[in-house]
Amino acid sequence: MNVIEIQSFGAPEVLVPAVRPDPVAGAGELLIRVSASGINRPDVLQRTGNYPVPPGASDIPGLEVAGVVVAGDAQAMNQAGISVGDRVCALVSGGGYAQLCVAPVGQCLPVPTGLTDTEAASLPETFFTVWSNVFDRGRLQAGETLLIQGGTSGIGVTAIQMAKAAGATVIATAGSDLKCQACLDLGADHAINYKTTDFVAEVKRITAGAGVNVILDMVAGDYVARELEALAEDGRLVIIAVQGGVKAQLNAGLVLRRRLTITGSTLRPRPVAFKAAIAKSLRETVWPWLASGLIKPVVFRVYDAAQAGGGLPSGAAQAHALMETNQHVGKLVVTW
Repeated sequence: MNVIEIQSFGAPEVLVPAVRPDPVAGAGELLIRVSASGINRPDVLQRTGNYPVPPGASDIPGLEVAGVVVAGDAQAMNQAGISVGDRVCALVSGGGYAQLCVAPVGQCLPVPTGLTDTEAASLPETFFTVWSNVFDRGRLQAGETLLIQGGTSGIGVTAIQMAKAAGATVIATAGSDLKCQACLDLGADHAINYKTTDFVAEVKRITAGAGVNVILDMVAGDYVARELEALAEDGRLVIIAVQGGVKAQLNAGLVLRRRLTITGSTLRPRPVAFKAAIAKSLRETVWPWLASGLIKPVVFRVYDAAQAGGGLPSGAAQAHALMETNQHVGKLVVTW
């Protein structure tokens, strides 16, 4: 099969086309002929040598795919209601930048009604992440307010729509007025340009001093102390990335007085059963939102996975280069 592999750790040009043996589905797994693969920030970290591959996972990057089931564990597939020939999208722990990909049956979902494979490939990583962190860990409820740091990222555009569909008020931050408008267009109630406005002061203004109930943070670092100030009593801060650094100083007294919760998670190393439970929740609650059009995939740009361009050896490399500029709104996808 054709794949995109990391030739050596480094800049986007290390993502090069290659040929690998076809994978074989094992117990509890199925094999997907991939139509499209989603690009995510963890792929960039893996490419630069800053995100080690979990034990047993493929060294080929890529955490989400969509395509057609071509083989698999018949018993597991039957229990899940999946058949050869079905169109599915899947969350995987690696191996997504390839024409064939093995996925645990429990981490596969049907392509939502009305969506293309390209759109479906943009769903798993962000939808699994947002459900697990905003709704399971953050316990966001209808009527509460969510602050999303980075509203135009893949995670951000997903969190905005899912939180609104669930009945929450949404405040999103972004790095330009144009991106703030994109957040509002996706349904956010308020958008804050963090480069020109103090998000803490603006959150307090918007909430009449009360603060927000949940914050979804992809920055960490010195943001943590400021975010605690922006939380309401019994507020929950959920950290899912550390783009601003791993160290933070905070006011522990504030945590005590306001009964705040600081939590976080990484999804990739979690067991199949954990991810399968998220998939079940998504299928029951979120997939109907997608099928009805209440929420929608946000695909910014699509590349041919292996096609060279712009001085780079593959479409995957081009997608990584764009992701590093932070100029996109939503997801980047490569097709096969």
